[in-house]
Amino acid sequence: MRVWLVTTVASVCLMPGIALSQGAPAGSAVQEPASAEESTANGTGLEEIIVTAQRRVESSQRAAVAINVVDGAALLKAGVTQADRLNEQVPALSIQPTSTGNLIFIRGVGNFTLTQNSDPASAFNYDGVYVGRPTGTVGVFYDLERVEVLKGPQGTLYGRNATGGAINVIPVQPKPGDFSGHGSLSYGNYDALIAEAAVNIPMGDDGALRISGMRSKRDGYNRDGTSDEDIAALRVQLKARLTPNLTVRLAADHADLGGVGTSVGYDGHYVYNPLAGRYAFAPASVPASDGVLTPLAQAYRVTVNAGPAGRKLDPLAIAPYQNNRFYGANGLIEWTTPIGTLSVIPAWRYNKLDYLATSGAFGALQRETDEQYSLEARFAGNRVGSIDYTIGALYYHEDISADVALSTSASAAFSNARYVTESIAPFGRLTLHLNDRVRLVGGIRYTEDRKRFAGTSISGAIVCQLRVAGVPTCPNAPLFPVVETPAQFPFAFPAAGSPPVPLRVGGVPTGALLIRGDRNDDQRLTNRRVTYRGAVEFDLAQQSMLYASVETGYRSGGFSAATGFETYDPEFITAYTVGSKNRFFDNRVQLNIEGFWWEYKDQQVSSVRPDLAGRITNITQNIGQSRIRGIEVEARVLATPTTLISGDVQYLDSRNKSFTYVNQNSGVPPLTGCIATLDTAANRYNVDCAGKPGFNSPKWTLNIAAQQTIHVGDFDLVASADTQYRSSRYLGFLYLPEQRASGVWRSNAQLSFGPANGNWSIAAFVRNIENNRTPVFSSTQPIANILVSTRAAPRTYGARAAVKF
Repeated sequence: MRVWLVTTVASVCLMPGIALSQGAPAGSAVQEPASAEESTANGTGLEEIIVTAQRRVESSQRAAVAINVVDGAALLKAGVTQADRLNEQVPALSIQPTSTGNLIFIRGVGNFTLTQNSDPASAFNYDGVYVGRPTGTVGVFYDLERVEVLKGPQGTLYGRNATGGAINVIPVQPKPGDFSGHGSLSYGNYDALIAEAAVNIPMGDDGALRISGMRSKRDGYNRDGTSDEDIAALRVQLKARLTPNLTVRLAADHADLGGVGTSVGYDGHYVYNPLAGRYAFAPASVPASDGVLTPLAQAYRVTVNAGPAGRKLDPLAIAPYQNNRFYGANGLIEWTTPIGTLSVIPAWRYNKLDYLATSGAFGALQRETDEQYSLEARFAGNRVGSIDYTIGALYYHEDISADVALSTSASAAFSNARYVTESIAPFGRLTLHLNDRVRLVGGIRYTEDRKRFAGTSISGAIVCQLRVAGVPTCPNAPLFPVVETPAQFPFAFPAAGSPPVPLRVGGVPTGALLIRGDRNDDQRLTNRRVTYRGAVEFDLAQQSMLYASVETGYRSGGFSAATGFETYDPEFITAYTVGSKNRFFDNRVQLNIEGFWWEYKDQQVSSVRPDLAGRITNITQNIGQSRIRGIEVEARVLATPTTLISGDVQYLDSRNKSFTYVNQNSGVPPLTGCIATLDTAANRYNVDCAGKPGFNSPKWTLNIAAQQTIHVGDFDLVASADTQYRSSRYLGFLYLPEQRASGVWRSNAQLSFGPANGNWSIAAFVRNIENNRTPVFSSTQPIANILVSTRAAPRTYGARAAVKF
């Protein structure tokens, strides 16, 4: 354990223990907590938040893990309908929205790809079920109990692909014997309409049916209509206590994602200067908030060279859309026995994707089906002597079929692929109570992943052979349009195995060659790994706890349809954590401190670049090792019975210890903000990014919030405001100076009014008061070297009405 980690919480360890009136002794059963409104109104202090992050029910203040929790009321108040809005709530979290899903980073651990051949680095779990595809993380943010964000590897309880952490999205469950419900409707600028409703119908004293739904629709934030939202979702749950010892819950959900989808805007492009031996950046003559389809954006596009084609780009002649469908069904069977409780979770999820995206300033057409099914069983045994234990196993199967067609103007690619993953993982965890105040925790998990990849791909490239003053010049050469098959090109495409052919238009040579490449893949691999956790927990007082842990994580290896990079190995992370959780002054002050040190090795990083055959493709490779360390301090103060103040500050020091990859020599150095050295013998460039900070790793993140309740007779007027600051951070793989986002503040405010019993309320809100449309995702179009970015939402405002019964 690093010495500096111990010192980060030493001052807390030396604090005198202060017994709090609200706390339960260590190891005692957790009672159902009062709501935030009840706790504040009654003057009883800060509310308790119940979590299941460690596969058991406990107060978040008794969970000896690094965790942030956002309850359902806060999500509704913030208007969260998509995962990326969680960025505002959790300092350690960075979610980059794209047209095909969400790129999730926790303290810089994540990945820049949503392709089928790569797994996410943070586990996304919906209702206790692991969701394998980042595309499947939409349409679930409604009628939620809470969202738990676990920071750091979760190798024992959550398993594979949780090297960065885990996000647990937990819906409200049916409540037997209770007839209740709620509804809310908000409307704001950009014609934004969000409706959410739920009803809980009792079925006797031991059962209930819960039906909930959500509809969110608004215009695009970009001037070309892109970055809009069009979601409709429904969830149905049935829960029954069949016997005093047997409870069954069944759930099904469906979501439609329509509209145009998230897109990008132009930041500029890079031009190589052979005399200076470097690239110069030319800022775009169009605001990034235009998107890429306005007349102004199209006029800028046709001024940019189309790389090796020897001419300017054509306008984007496409109409992006998304027509994605998501389905799921899962169950929870709980059987209480004299020796413990058995929980069985069967689940099935199915995604059907059909979209045409412009998120890379080129057209990408994709039709994909993802199907997964899993079965998890856990047995939480009753205490045996001084030992609590949990044992279990998970079986997971995923099947992906995808057809992709894309065009970057001077290049095109068509692929048909199938990916199959089968994973098994037995696991166990035990807690040894040395005495009433000290506990030792140990956990272990064995994971075996079997994967198969089979597919075919066809690529095309247009390369100008004519030179004018040494510059490729083929103004009459056509470019690749976005089509579903090569047969739809407006010019003849070579047959498989053909050598490069002269490209002609109307029988007239253009001076360019048309090059075809074909690739067939049929690969298998198996990865096995043992991950573990060791921890010690010490109760300083009734509501003051100190903990220290070491935990390992593992992300499975996989495939790349790229020559020279066909497979990649698993990545690993080891996390050391020291923390303290405390409540003081009659439960009115909460202070949590966490110090962390992560060692990350064989880091998987994905990027779009030439493979060793010169084809532009997505490559995932083990190219890095990094060290991630820092401190996070979270405080909440109930200053008066009606005044709540909270703050969370994180200091993050993320640094690449090694970060190297190769880039095929195309005649000019690769575009990068790192050191590139030509290996003449191998005819390739070695790129070294060692010493650079990790991606999406702001050194400082600060969240501050305040809420004031004013009693007006039997009514409450509640004013709340919050602000977040994130310092500068790199958003893109190439570490270009223009991919470093500046530090930024974003603030929100809300004023609500309603009866003290909360049966109804009306509210007015404004978000992103500063109207900072800073970039949240940055990438380059690899042929034309265009830099594009996705921008944060602009200032939004509106009103909301809510009712519950």
